[in-house]
Amino acid sequence: MVGITYAMGGGASGGAQGGMGSIVLLLALFGIFYFLLIRPQQKRQKEHRTMIENLRKGDTVLTAGGLYGKITGIKDQVVTLEIAEKIRVKVNKNQIAGVVREDVIKQ
Repeated sequence: MVGITYAMGGGASGGAQGGMGSIVLLLALFGIFYFLLIRPQQKRQKEHRTMIENLRKGDTVLTAGGLYGKITGIKDQVVTLEIAEKIRVKVNKNQIAGVVREDVIKQ
């Protein structure tokens, strides 16, 4: 009976080595995904959160929808933007893609 077990690959030494190799490979793949995908995404989220927290009245911003505007008011999660003279829209803070320089809009 013992001879059949070894012949089927169920021996003590063969099964342990194959399992260790699989675990090492799995850990290596997770490490690669972490450093190439997860970590950079977390860094971008942190930078965006910091930018959102530092928004001030008078900043010129670009929304995720492509609108440029100047911040005229901020309340909790709502930002009021003036996109043209006397034309104001309200957007969610999380939809602000970035702060831009004034000269970008005047082109």
